[in-house]
Amino acid sequence: MNVSDNYRDNWESYWRETSDAPGEAIWDSDPSLTAEPHSALLLPHADPARTIVDLGCGNGTQTRYLATRFARAVGVDLSHAAVAHARRAAGHAPVEFEQLDLTDGDAVKALHDRLGDTHVYMRAVIHQSEPAARPAVAAAVATLIGGEGRAFVVELTSGSREVLGRAAAEPAGPPPKLQRVFHHQLKPADADDAEIPRLLAEAGMTVLAEGDTVLPQTEHLTDGTRIDLPARWFVLANR
Repeated sequence: MNVSDNYRDNWESYWRETSDAPGEAIWDSDPSLTAEPHSALLLPHADPARTIVDLGCGNGTQTRYLATRFARAVGVDLSHAAVAHARRAAGHAPVEFEQLDLTDGDAVKALHDRLGDTHVYMRAVIHQSEPAARPAVAAAVATLIGGEGRAFVVELTSGSREVLGRAAAEPAGPPPKLQRVFHHQLKPADADDAEIPRLLAEAGMTVLAEGDTVLPQTEHLTDGTRIDLPARWFVLANR
């Protein structure tokens, strides 16, 4: 299946109304807090001479870091507006961006045919995908890594709902960046904890390593506390 028009439109509108300022998107954290430690977890299992594909790359902040650790980095996103952001931010950096619907199996296969078996980096994509689309997103990871690639997947856990609920209940209302997420009808932490590993297994992948972590956000509570969302990470290969 392909994503619904509403889902696609929500993401397009979000990115169209987001400036190029670093960190304006609530999840646009510095790579030192995200892609850098995540790469350290992936690299013991992955060949750095292989291409890595950043799924749901947004404005490409993490993709640009991945390009310093792997031979080639390609960022893909459902939103044309996000890809435009990423290309502007990249300047002359050695990184590539393109639009891709992860639920379009033919398009995902075509990307694999072009790049060969790649590594995959996917940060917090399944949990906010439409429920019916989540198996296809997991299958896209399996298709891209093929027999030789490895994947690093990190997804929010149910504990994130409590953190987001506290943030939304602030006396002044949700912080501005979180309010924008709600305004565009995006749905963070929407998947149950058991769903993510089940979907990855059903897509034919096996877990090489896993653990608990947090995904730091670029927004803070009124007391100055940074919003850190509980998450779980997986390093994966195809069975």
